Amino acid sequence: MTDRLPAPVRRVTDTFKSFTPGQKAVTIFAVLALIVGGYFFATWAAKPSYQTLFNNLSTKDAAAIVESLEKSGTSYELTNDGQTVMVPQDQVNELRLQLSSEGLPGDEGTGYSLLDQQGITTSDFMQHANYQRALEGELASTIKSIDGVEAATVHLVMPKEDIFSDDEKKPTASVLVASKPNTKLDQQQVQSIVHLVASSVEGLDPTQVTVAGSDGQMLSTGGGNTVGAGGADSGTEQQTVAFQNRMNSSLQRMLDNLVGPGNAVVTTSPVLDFDQTETRSKNYSTDPSMPAEQENIKSETYAGTGTGTGGVLGPDNIQVPNGAGGTGQYQQKDETRTRRFNEVEEVRRNAPGSIERLNVSVLLNSAAAGAVNKEEIQQVLSAAAGVDPTRGDTIAVAAMPFDDTQAKAAQEELAAVAAEEESDKRTKLIQTAVLLFVVLALIFLAWRAHRRAKKRQQQLTDEERRLLEDMQAALEAQRAAELAIETPQPLELPDTTEQIDEAREERRREIEELVREKPDETAALIRSWISSDPV
Repeated sequence: MTDRLPAPVRRVTDTFKSFTPGQKAVTIFAVLALIVGGYFFATWAAKPSYQTLFNNLSTKDAAAIVESLEKSGTSYELTNDGQTVMVPQDQVNELRLQLSSEGLPGDEGTGYSLLDQQGITTSDFMQHANYQRALEGELASTIKSIDGVEAATVHLVMPKEDIFSDDEKKPTASVLVASKPNTKLDQQQVQSIVHLVASSVEGLDPTQVTVAGSDGQMLSTGGGNTVGAGGADSGTEQQTVAFQNRMNSSLQRMLDNLVGPGNAVVTTSPVLDFDQTETRSKNYSTDPSMPAEQENIKSETYAGTGTGTGGVLGPDNIQVPNGAGGTGQYQQKDETRTRRFNEVEEVRRNAPGSIERLNVSVLLNSAAAGAVNKEEIQQVLSAAAGVDPTRGDTIAVAAMPFDDTQAKAAQEELAAVAAEEESDKRTKLIQTAVLLFVVLALIFLAWRAHRRAKKRQQQLTDEERRLLEDMQAALEAQRAAELAIETPQPLELPDTTEQIDEAREERRREIEELVREKPDETAALIRSWISSDPV
């Protein structure tokens, strides 16, 4: 049966038959593993690459899009709790155009599309309400595009303008944002939301915008203070804590270099002034060397003679003479010059965050700082921290013995952990070495067993030797029979050509099989036959 197979297939079959049971099992397992691996690889290679078709969809729009994709027989995937639809990458643009022609995703309920539904009979109140809803929808869509924001809802309070009211109310806004999983909005992102909303609504001040998270955390209060996701109560407190940490770190480094690490503790208590003040002043000056812009000079001169005039009335209403006649002279001069003055207006705005008061306390370990002068340390730290007594700042330096019980316990614990880690490393190394030795021993034993089996296969047994001798005798008898057939005989013998051919083919197959299994021994035996064959 196997003789009808092609030569390569027959060679593989014969090679597999020559394997030991263990080698056959390993070969079958390897072939099955290749088949299974090839199947999974082909499945993975044939799977299309998906890309986002639409995201942040409402439940209604997502259901409509999925229904349309199922009707057209397009494969899809839903992610982000059904809010994102993924389709094969090469069909994204085509499907977007197709779904847009079907009016999907529907945006009739949000944005400025609300204004397209108004008719000529819409009242002023409905126009105002629709405009407010449209503006809220547009702001929510814009806020969603910020990195880290998954959903947003905007509520606006826009008072109706009343020209007869003196008390004008200002608009306010509140924003509810939901960040993406494992993502928190920082101060800069919260401020961008605040100013984005304030700049989109006429007359809205940023201090009138409140931003809250979906977890109930306040991100920005209505007073304009940004809270963010850092955990502090307000932006001013964050600035105070940052200043305090920076001051403590710089002073602590200085003390560590002086008395050694762990032998000094410094604490600062700053009070920062976050009030915003503005000062305006005007200064006027002129340059005398410059000519006057306008000059007006007026002078009067009078000179002459005349008789004396009467004096004042006396007690009896009789005029008292004033004197004799004489000459008189009068002169007056008025000068008016108009010059250009230089006017300088100076506006100073004090930035918030200035130090109002600073208190510094330093505690030294008396065991390590015995020879250190505390007054010198106080002077150095006062200069480094900028302590100003006139401002009410204080600084205190004290030396006391430190309780190093916890430090020693922590050091012992660290030493124990280090020793345990070293022991674990040593144990792992030993286990690895033992495992490597076992693997090498198994490889060596397998190699030696294979070598012995190969030697046993190369050595002919007594039965195989008798078989080869029988083959040799049969070949010689066949050769003699062929010679007898070729010699003319007077008598007619039965035709034995077909039997001879079958016997020859059988002997040939047996010899080929023996040569494949034990080529070295067979070749040596054939060489011995050739050398012993008479010429």
